[in-house]
Amino acid sequence: MQVAVVTVGDELLAGDTVNTNASWLCERLTDSGVSVRRVTTLPDVVADIARVVNEYRAEYDAVVVTGGVGPTHDDVTMAGVAAAVGRDLEPHAGAREWLTGESGYAAGDLADGTTDLPRGARMIPNDTGVAPGAAVEGIYVFPGVPGEMKAMFERVEGEFSGAETYTASVDVNEPESELIDRLSAVKERFDVTVGSYPGESVRVKFTGTDESAVKDARRWLGARVDVAPDASDGAVNGTTE
Repeated sequence: MQVAVVTVGDELLAGDTVNTNASWLCERLTDSGVSVRRVTTLPDVVADIARVVNEYRAEYDAVVVTGGVGPTHDDVTMAGVAAAVGRDLEPHAGAREWLTGESGYAAGDLADGTTDLPRGARMIPNDTGVAPGAAVEGIYVFPGVPGEMKAMFERVEGEFSGAETYTASVDVNEPESELIDRLSAVKERFDVTVGSYPGESVRVKFTGTDESAVKDARRWLGARVDVAPDASDGAVNGTTE
């Protein structure tokens, strides 16, 4: 399963808010065996949201959108998603029932537009806030408040899955630039993806759906590099569907 993540908010682009939602979603999706192919941050502009979401929904199995959800003037994500799928925004009866029943809000206290979702969308309840989320045509929309987004994503997390993947890593006590030939060789020899992350040492990470290939790649490279003294034991970790 291939997924794109879209985060919406002028405050993210201005650097006023750190985009923790994107990293959290990518980690959870990867742990579910999902391949995250795009992470894009957009301004609070309906046309931009509609264009990118429409492009990504045609290209990937699902699109996860977070931020800009609610009844205030700059909360335009639902309108952008509705435009992407060619549907109108309209009050959602299920969202109203949830808010006035399970959440205990009085109907008169709800701001105009609070329950507006793309026509025919499935409502995703917000257990820790007010603004409901939505799922429509493979697009999942959540508020940007991290606590709300996380709780709502966990309601639908089971809808995201992929092949079981395995990872292993080795910490190398050599400059990354001197590893190019051996990294190229290990990629040619084994059916794994290889990432290298420089720091005090260079961590080389192997990922694949074949546990044996991951182990063999780690073992092969480990025998041909200067392994850092405090390197891990090379255990292979799996993520399940």
